[in-house]
Amino acid sequence: MAVSYRKLWKILTERDMKKKDLCIAAGISHASMAKLGKNENVTTDVLVKICTALNCDIGDIMEITTDCN
Repeated sequence: MAVSYRKLWKILTERDMKKKDLCIAAGISHASMAKLGKNENVTTDVLVKICTALNCDIGDIMEITTDCN
């Protein structure tokens, strides 16, 4: 099982936001954004901050996949 943040990138594209914009809006570090970009685990706190900034639910930004790549 692996985590995928493809949904998050799609939302950012739809809203014409850059990763840097999300860092500022959500108050998260560039290190956390780098982890998201690599589909690595981040804290629940980071995910909550992103959801709050984007006014969405956690299922709107991530999903669990069976692909381990």
